[in-house]
Amino acid sequence: MNDSFQKHSSSWVSFSYISFGTAAFMLTAGLYMMPLDLWGKGYLAMGILMLVQTTVNITKTLRDNAESEKLIRKIEDAKTEKLLVNFNRGNEN
Repeated sequence: MNDSFQKHSSSWVSFSYISFGTAAFMLTAGLYMMPLDLWGKGYLAMGILMLVQTTVNITKTLRDNAESEKLIRKIEDAKTEKLLVNFNRGNEN
């Protein structure tokens, strides 16, 4: 079983950070210029922050679940391989 994977390039990581920063700036500027009182802007800002937080949480949760499944499969594969080796040794006698 080959668990090698390719890491993201530094260009992609930089692009991701720049994209997030640009989106956050544009959202903040739009919220600032919106014709609402401070209460309305505060409510929208809290909603935006909670949406970003929950997006990060669900992404991390899904990734962690996928990685744990991969580890469980790796352990099961090792057990199966060990059983096959023991079985083959028993048939050789």
